[in-house]
Amino acid sequence: MSRIPQLSRPPRPALIGGVLVLGFGGLTLGWILLFAPLSGGIAPGTHVQGVDIGGLSPEEAEARLSAELADDWASPLEVLLGGEESERHAIEPATAGLWVDVGSTVAQADRPGLLRRLFGARGGELDPVVRQDPADAQTGLTALASSWESTVQEGAVAFVDGEIEVTEPEAGIALDVTGSLGPLREAYPFQADARPVRLPVWQAEPRTDRREVERVLAEFAEPAMSGPVTLTANGRRIPVTPAVIGDHLTLTADGQGTLRPELDGEALAEDERLADAFDAAAVDPVEGSVRLDGDRVVMDQPGEAGSRVSGEAVGEAVLPLLTEVGAAARTAPVDTEPVEPALGEDTYRELGLVEEMSSFTVEFEPASYRTTNIGRAAELIDGSLVLPDDAWSFNDRVGERTEENGFVEGVIIQDDRYQRAQGGGVSAVATTVYNAIFFAGVEPLEHGAHSFYIERYPEGREATVAWGSLDLRFRNDSGNAIYILADADDTSVTVTFLGTRRYDQVRSDTGPRENVREPETRRGEGEDCVSQPPLEGFDVEVQRVFVDGGEEVGRETYTTSYVPRDRIICPSTVTGSVSPSEPEPEPDPAPAPGPSGPGYGWPWPGGYPY
Repeated sequence: MSRIPQLSRPPRPALIGGVLVLGFGGLTLGWILLFAPLSGGIAPGTHVQGVDIGGLSPEEAEARLSAELADDWASPLEVLLGGEESERHAIEPATAGLWVDVGSTVAQADRPGLLRRLFGARGGELDPVVRQDPADAQTGLTALASSWESTVQEGAVAFVDGEIEVTEPEAGIALDVTGSLGPLREAYPFQADARPVRLPVWQAEPRTDRREVERVLAEFAEPAMSGPVTLTANGRRIPVTPAVIGDHLTLTADGQGTLRPELDGEALAEDERLADAFDAAAVDPVEGSVRLDGDRVVMDQPGEAGSRVSGEAVGEAVLPLLTEVGAAARTAPVDTEPVEPALGEDTYRELGLVEEMSSFTVEFEPASYRTTNIGRAAELIDGSLVLPDDAWSFNDRVGERTEENGFVEGVIIQDDRYQRAQGGGVSAVATTVYNAIFFAGVEPLEHGAHSFYIERYPEGREATVAWGSLDLRFRNDSGNAIYILADADDTSVTVTFLGTRRYDQVRSDTGPRENVREPETRRGEGEDCVSQPPLEGFDVEVQRVFVDGGEEVGRETYTTSYVPRDRIICPSTVTGSVSPSEPEPEPDPAPAPGPSGPGYGWPWPGGYPY
């Protein structure tokens, strides 16, 4: 029988020490197993874009990454639209809806437990977690791309000064915003040394291409500018040049890119370069005339309608001619429209021509030149229609007093003495018209009295005119139209205003002569000398008084200063002179130097031949 060997017992101190060591190690391991997971430490050696976050808590890691990488994550990226030769552009991350989710980036870091730590577990390089908001990206990229894209250049044809100008069509590019989201997201965070990212683009072709431009040139533009077109109306020819046509002609692309001609006919009809031709082709209406029948205004002649080129018809007539070639093929009539007279059977009462407003007569000594000139001026004034608020001008209505206009030489006043000139005697008509203005109660705009007083005229209430320097004008402020009747015979001229009276009565109050100045005696010279009787000079004041409903409702003051009329004796021995014993019929003096009041404007430059 064998014996089991007996182990020797360790010494008691050794046994006690082993138990203590084993107990301490177990306690340490237990503490690690219990508390290490609660520390949250990130594995040593963990980096995000080169930033070490090993050993940090998640909160500390997020703070460090945000502090050290914020600028990098906000850095722009260079992009290309299309090929390598295209222009480079910079884009901000926010514009592309991009940002780094720092919390998610840190959450992916390794946090090893006890055993892995005991065995030396380490972290590594982490990629940032990138987020992208598609809606923000669409908005930002769309707005930004508008400044990058090359716009399609549509083909076009225009007309300048009668010449054709062609715009060549060119393709354009537009950013494919949706297709750009992925490449931008993959490239983010953007690195400073990264190669530019090529973004996808759409190639945009012009709708109006070269073929369409060539078609419209051959079929329309070149024929249109090949020469003038000619319109005919009322026996008149109205040439319209390519330069005028081109200013109102356009070629506009429709939805398919087809160029179609458009002519602004109304603007063409109103072009000032055609005004004279259209005026020549117009037939003026013959205005009706009215007369007094007792106290009432009645129609005398109803008038006749005229015609003018219709503005709407101009474009309709011209456009079809633009595709033709040759003068004969480019000529066509244009429609006209009637122009009714302003004064007719149906309108004269609407215009307010219902009664006599005023009438005045001036008598004069017979003389052949007076009969001719006064009669001609009355003939030209007769039938004047002055609409409400319009101004009437003696010089505009009568015209220059020339032989061609029906006037002859007579006696006038210039340089304060009688002389001979064309149109002498017309101031008798001016004085008559002025008094009709005065008593009609309408507003005088321009008026001048003679330089010295003429006995046949009312003191301070007479007028003269001079072509080019002095006019007689009034404004019709009566509220209704005014029709002027003028009639003359060998010894008198009468002017009557027809309309609607504003006042029951307009009267004249004439003051006494003041500041009387005596004339001198002078001897005339030369064969054109005209003798002149003497008359004192003086100042006089005239009041125009307005009465309505039996009460005075207004008053105007007019002051006139007459110079003395010197006596001039002509030598009787000179052929053609006028001797003192055979005085010349009383002539028409030039304006006095000093009338004032509403409608006056002194002094006037130059001479006053009428």
